[in-house]
Amino acid sequence: MDITEFYDTFFEEADELLAEMESHLLELDVDNPDVERLNAIFRAAHSIKGGAGTFGFEALQRTTHLLENLLDHTRRGELALRRDIVDTFLEAKDMLNDQLDAYRQGGEPDPEALERICETLRRLALEELGEDAGAEVAGATPAGAADPEPPVGGASQASAPAADDGAQSNGARFEVTLIGVAEKDRDLLIEELAQLGEIDEQQADGERHRVVLTSSLSGDDIEAVMCFIVEPEQLEVRGLVAAEPPAAVATESKPEAEPEAETEAAPEPAPAKAAAPAKTESAPKSGDGGKKGGESTSIRVPVAKVDQIINLVGELIITQSMLNQVAEDSETVNDGALVTGLNLLQRTARDLQEAVMSVRMVPMDYVFSRFPRLVRDLAGKLDKDVELVTEGKSTELDKGLTERIIDPLTHLVRNSLDHGIETPDRREAAGKPRTGQLTLSAQHQGGNILIEVIDDGGGLNREKILDKARYNGLAVSDSMSDDEVWQLIFAPGFSTAEAVSDVSGRGVGMDVVKRNIQAMGGHVEILSKPGHGTTTRIVLPLTLAILDGMSIKVGQEMFILPVSAVIESLQPRAEDLYSMAGGDVLLKVREDYLPVVAVHHALDVADAITDPTRAIAVIVQGEGRRYALLVDELVGQQQVVVKNLETNYRKVPGVSAATILGDGSVALILDVADMHRLGQSKKENPVFGAPTRARPVEEVEPS
Repeated sequence: MDITEFYDTFFEEADELLAEMESHLLELDVDNPDVERLNAIFRAAHSIKGGAGTFGFEALQRTTHLLENLLDHTRRGELALRRDIVDTFLEAKDMLNDQLDAYRQGGEPDPEALERICETLRRLALEELGEDAGAEVAGATPAGAADPEPPVGGASQASAPAADDGAQSNGARFEVTLIGVAEKDRDLLIEELAQLGEIDEQQADGERHRVVLTSSLSGDDIEAVMCFIVEPEQLEVRGLVAAEPPAAVATESKPEAEPEAETEAAPEPAPAKAAAPAKTESAPKSGDGGKKGGESTSIRVPVAKVDQIINLVGELIITQSMLNQVAEDSETVNDGALVTGLNLLQRTARDLQEAVMSVRMVPMDYVFSRFPRLVRDLAGKLDKDVELVTEGKSTELDKGLTERIIDPLTHLVRNSLDHGIETPDRREAAGKPRTGQLTLSAQHQGGNILIEVIDDGGGLNREKILDKARYNGLAVSDSMSDDEVWQLIFAPGFSTAEAVSDVSGRGVGMDVVKRNIQAMGGHVEILSKPGHGTTTRIVLPLTLAILDGMSIKVGQEMFILPVSAVIESLQPRAEDLYSMAGGDVLLKVREDYLPVVAVHHALDVADAITDPTRAIAVIVQGEGRRYALLVDELVGQQQVVVKNLETNYRKVPGVSAATILGDGSVALILDVADMHRLGQSKKENPVFGAPTRARPVEEVEPS
């Protein structure tokens, strides 16, 4: 059997095990480590080592074997933990990641890096465990390593046939049951089992196929290899207890000595036949633990296939809208059966769309789980004590967005640690706890997700930001609101760091953060209070595939505004319009003065209403600011399928994407903030020579 077909499964599950290992290492209390957590870390290393042996990944096997031995001494209390030892374990975990990446790309890991990490682990063993024990750990080979876990099925080493000398030479006996496995796959599994030992008998009973196997491997290892081919729910592995002579039974009085005896006497299987666990926990699934008939509870599906389904559902939604449009425009609109059928189609299409979209949704824990290590390492480098708190880890976001939000969040977290949270001494002098707190939170807010990075540091310094902005040649004034001042940190090349370091100070990053978030249809807001900390708020749509939009008409053209950006709409009055220097016009809405953007002017639309008092002002929000878009007509609200315009055509100023309407025509989805910039780029009066009240600029304070 060609085992290369299981490479992808091994790589994915090894990634999960390494992520779990890192999470447990970061949460360890070095003064009083949790035994279960130590066992979980050990099992992760043990599982990866087995898989590496199965697939012949020698470098990965060597590294995990050394790490596994050290972890075994740690969980048994023979190696006392310290922060630097945990750092070494984390360094080894990073090296395992690099090795996995090399094998995933069809290459070999860096041999120098391999020797370096192995030497680090050997030196740690010799220094911490003494010459004898350290030499045993450092000099052992992967093939000679014994499985310190008891066999799957709960049979102790003392009661297993391995305790008898004659049985030990032949291995232990196991009952392997395959549940609900197709005949073709079952033949492959039995062929693989034959590689792990000697098959004594087989028996079929309906969906259950029983195989008795004599093997030198443990039950854990047998199940681990099988779990790369079938789901755990389709497999049961149970140790069989043979009739034993009195001498063998007598050994049960000394259970503590048995693991050592097994370590010496266990046969050495060839690396190509070593175990490859698919899951960290490999307990047998039997009885009520699995679904009836061995039915799996989940499947792995490539994202590309999900995207294809989403695209097809989008086309279905468009087709359904077209049918509705045809029915409305024809004489069949009064046909009750047709109307009922179309309504049913609409509801079913909407339900199908929501169900398919939910497949792409992943919890924010997928993103947040990457930051404990970053915070730990960076806080140590900056000599700061920082506690990371995560809230709303179960909040779901489209997988495509989670991948793209990681880099902006990483930069914001680094900024909070470097610029925001003070050193322990400065915090203590300010009456704060020596340990700072960084909070990552996520929550749904209407059709959006709200992600916040909150620190309890010193907050932003208004005067320092203004001084730096003036030095950089930016147009600023002391009358600017705090919100406007905070937005200055997103200017390209802006940095208030006093010195350039490997953490910050180069003035790159925040402008990229803002640009990337805007590219995802979101915006960034900053709230800060001197001495109390800073909150950076990111607002994103839940998905980029479907959009709740408001249809607007300008001239003969139809456009779409994201409903999430719309605040209200109103009919402007002449007395509420104010001309400003440079040709800008402001609309007074209650106590605020909002920049006016005439859509027909920004996009050069002909035959549009040119009198602002006859147009409709749609108040929208983008990039933390509010604008008044002048349009001819509000058509209605509808859900639209978003089509990427850059992929299918090119980037169009003022437009974020496009969609297909029910009549088959294409409507552009407007980018609110970019519309304002587009209007500003045209020097002539953007509102059109309509009567407005002239008023001195200094009397008007734009919001």
